[in-house]
Amino acid sequence: MPSRRLPAPAVALLVRHGRTPTTGATLPGRTKGLHLSDEGRAQAEAVAARLAELKRRPVAVYASPLERTVETARPIAAALGVKVQVDKGLLECDFGEWTGADLKALARRREWQQVQHHPSGFRFPGGESFAEMQLRIVAALDRLGAAHRGASFVAVSHADPIKAAVAAAVGTPLDLFQRLVVSPCSVTALVRGERSSHVLCVNAVASLAELALS
Repeated sequence: MPSRRLPAPAVALLVRHGRTPTTGATLPGRTKGLHLSDEGRAQAEAVAARLAELKRRPVAVYASPLERTVETARPIAAALGVKVQVDKGLLECDFGEWTGADLKALARRREWQQVQHHPSGFRFPGGESFAEMQLRIVAALDRLGAAHRGASFVAVSHADPIKAAVAAAVGTPLDLFQRLVVSPCSVTALVRGERSSHVLCVNAVASLAELALS
């Protein structure tokens, strides 16, 4: 009996949103009304230009519903000639009662050590666990990948979900995902297929012209 031919995989180009006025100072989470700073808008224009250099252009652009991700996605979509589509699966982790907290103050809390060194066992008070966040982002990328077999798409999200997706792709335990770095408006490329899941690049902030998407 001949083996079933598998559909071509998709490539997810994950982009962290650009800088905001609170980047590196607070834990914004799902705070509404937080927009890109001037630097963040410049970063969004720059990553749009880098993505437009790709020999095989992405066919779709998705963003989490928050303002800072949508504002990052807009110049990317304009450069690629498509529209931004909002997808809740790309949302930031729900930090619950910690939303908007000062990062320096959080670092002095006993629970912060668990966030950094045993995140798989941590749930934010009144919010989401890291494990739930990882399941959500992976399911979203699988769903979007199934819709774009044989092509690539852009997904504008947040640092923690992107790091969690990379960890899942390479089989790294969630407790080690904090070792990954995902900078504002960096690009991380993951191949998503029925039997294929691997990483092409992580935290790319330079030209993508030589990135092979096939």
